Amino acid sequence: MAMNPGTPASQTLSLNMKLISNNDLGGFGGIGEGMGMSKTADGRRIMWLGHEGPPKNFTGVDVTDPANPKVIVQTDLPHNKMRSNSLEVCGDYLIVAHQIRGTTIPCTPAGFDIWDISKPETPRKISHYDTSGAHSWGVHCVWCVDGEYVHISSGAADFEPNNENDHQFYQIIDIRNPSKPVEAGRWWYPGQKKGETPLPRNPNFDNGYRPHNTMCYPQRPDRAYLGYIDGGVVVLDISDKAHPKEVSRFNYSPPFNGFTHTAMPLFSRDLLMVSDECVYDDGKDWPKLTWVFDMRNEKNLVPISTLPLPPVEVFAKRGGRYGSHNLHENYPSPLSWRSDDIVVATMGGITGGGRFCAMFNSIQAGRYAVESPGEQLLVNVVRQCCERGFDTFDLGIGEAHYKGLFCGDAEPLFDSYWPLSASGRRVAFVFRLAAAAKRAVKAHRTLWSLVRMARRLRAWWSAV
Repeated sequence: MAMNPGTPASQTLSLNMKLISNNDLGGFGGIGEGMGMSKTADGRRIMWLGHEGPPKNFTGVDVTDPANPKVIVQTDLPHNKMRSNSLEVCGDYLIVAHQIRGTTIPCTPAGFDIWDISKPETPRKISHYDTSGAHSWGVHCVWCVDGEYVHISSGAADFEPNNENDHQFYQIIDIRNPSKPVEAGRWWYPGQKKGETPLPRNPNFDNGYRPHNTMCYPQRPDRAYLGYIDGGVVVLDISDKAHPKEVSRFNYSPPFNGFTHTAMPLFSRDLLMVSDECVYDDGKDWPKLTWVFDMRNEKNLVPISTLPLPPVEVFAKRGGRYGSHNLHENYPSPLSWRSDDIVVATMGGITGGGRFCAMFNSIQAGRYAVESPGEQLLVNVVRQCCERGFDTFDLGIGEAHYKGLFCGDAEPLFDSYWPLSASGRRVAFVFRLAAAAKRAVKAHRTLWSLVRMARRLRAWWSAV
């Protein structure tokens, strides 16, 4: 398997993925980070999408039939100097962030809107929460899981940063009365506000000390997990929402290039997944990683690994950005898939003399199997073997379709029996007959197909 670093971006690479459908949203694309799902009283599933720029605000798409998505509503922005970068769906509430872009500040409206989407074809605006100001570009990101509090990254009319790149901070907004949202609490990075000791700047890419994702989960409603861009990852105690307190923070930039985007806890594993956003084209700010932190002691976060990325020499110059960005956020909704520990495929082997020899693999049954997790895992294993300088990749004894996708050469095997007695000769004769019968069955397509079917039935019966 070879990938050419010179391959143009128009030649899209994909593996075991199939396009089900497409909708051009009436010619108004430019979808940003805002995406959510609601379910109507009659059982329809509506996907809500926020637009990165004018003229559209958000779009509702009926995706009940994934093969036939239908736009059911589109709304317009108040003016063309703003965007709806983020949105959140919580029950019948749609919360849409509004941020100014393409002009100077102050500029209004900037903040977030609350909509009633119980009738998705005719959404009704309930209220607007304003965060505009002389140093505020409005709300970049919203998060709401309980219908009571919205967690935002935003500026405010009464907040002046030390550095103009640090214009957002963490705010908790009480929406228990959705017609009149009010601030419940706020927190900013020490040194971020005017009058405090200025923060050191990242010498390579100064993207600012400000939060991006601000996430709080029902498992720990007293905690907020922030990706703080050039400030790294921050964990806050928000048991007293009026006075959030720092539990811990961990900043690995520099030497890395900053822009911590998302901090997502895996509670049952005591792990914290943290992603950095790539914001420059052609690998300029590489590496942008997804980190795994040990969070057993939340006051002492410890990085223990990073997730693998496709090879930089192949993808960095293909056009656009190269690196991590966001994570599937385990959003606590009945319409969202969540897992702390699903492993869909595993593989083990031994190495020696420049050769990798596969010993076993296991693939998750059920819905994950249709996504070919074993083949996807093998792509990563092959890549890692190449990076480690191995010259031979051995998938072991036995025939299987997936092996032919990765290993083009088959090495013949021989069964040898050396009987040392009369009884040994009789046993060897039986073994030879059995081996010959096995080879004959495998060589016969129909017989081998029946054998594999029988094996699957036996496995199914055992599971039952």
